[in-house]
Amino acid sequence: MSIRPRPRLAALALTLLGVGLVIAPMQAQAAEITCRSVFTPVTLAGARHSLHGTLCVPDGATTVQILIPGSSYNSSYWDFPYSPGTRSFRLAMNEAGIATMAVDRLGTGRSSRPPSLAVTAFTQAGTIHQLVTALRAGQGTPQFEKVLLGGHSLGSAIAIIEAGTYRDVDGVLVTGLTHLPNATGLLPVLSSLIPAALDPKFAGKVTDLGYLTTRSDTRYRAFHFPGARLAPVVAADEATKDVFSAGEIVDGALIGSVSPYSLLIDAPVMLAMGQDPTGCGLLSADCSTAERLRLSEAPYYSRAARLHTFVLTDFGHSINLAPNAPRYQQAVVDWVDKVA
Repeated sequence: MSIRPRPRLAALALTLLGVGLVIAPMQAQAAEITCRSVFTPVTLAGARHSLHGTLCVPDGATTVQILIPGSSYNSSYWDFPYSPGTRSFRLAMNEAGIATMAVDRLGTGRSSRPPSLAVTAFTQAGTIHQLVTALRAGQGTPQFEKVLLGGHSLGSAIAIIEAGTYRDVDGVLVTGLTHLPNATGLLPVLSSLIPAALDPKFAGKVTDLGYLTTRSDTRYRAFHFPGARLAPVVAADEATKDVFSAGEIVDGALIGSVSPYSLLIDAPVMLAMGQDPTGCGLLSADCSTAERLRLSEAPYYSRAARLHTFVLTDFGHSINLAPNAPRYQQAVVDWVDKVA
């Protein structure tokens, strides 16, 4: 170890559009919270890669959440730079005494970018499993008693696959993903997609045509609507956007959501949704209230999951960016207190 000085299937596929440790110190967010960049060597498709995450640990924390972003997002989704006191999920958890590891999925952020054909939701779940193992063992980090997964959209599918396959976590937070996708609501997502190589932001940096991103000025309609259009939030979302492998959404859709794979999870699950056009609607999950959402989704989870649900009003798919996100953050803190 070394130290360095940070139709249904198609519809769902669109919404999924996330060991040793190498550690670099970073500036702490507050005196009682220590944050550092962690590079975890992982194996994917037989090759060695580096999975980057930011580990933030409040004094005395014994529980850690591994936070997995969705497609076209990286770890900044969980630590959003605009008005972090409202929109940083990471900060809210840390201030409640919960440690966080916000990861860049392979292919994004400061993680390695393998050939896109090797990057699927199932192989991503395998790298998250390797990270879970490292955190439980305390390899270069505190040794945590409880390890939880938190996912958004594609990241939720990866979390479901990891928890259902390896059964090595103490709880799973699912956001931005239901088992009843809304094809009509996914049209804005479909129309936003382009190869990342064609986007000026990634020109010369991403040449693999299997990596996709969103066109400029499409993220509000795809990920924020029906929330109010807040120019600084949309601008920050555009500035921090990232790429995803087309292959991730195939098995992410089939295994992570369309199939009953989530029935294999043997740990508590919390499902949080906004008024999300991609996963809620008349012929999709009922997101009008938390109880109706629970009734819609309960058949896809085991009794051991003890499914708990929450609905955030007045915002769409990417609920971390909502102006009323603290309501959802507090609901997650309350759930973690009960399960961890």
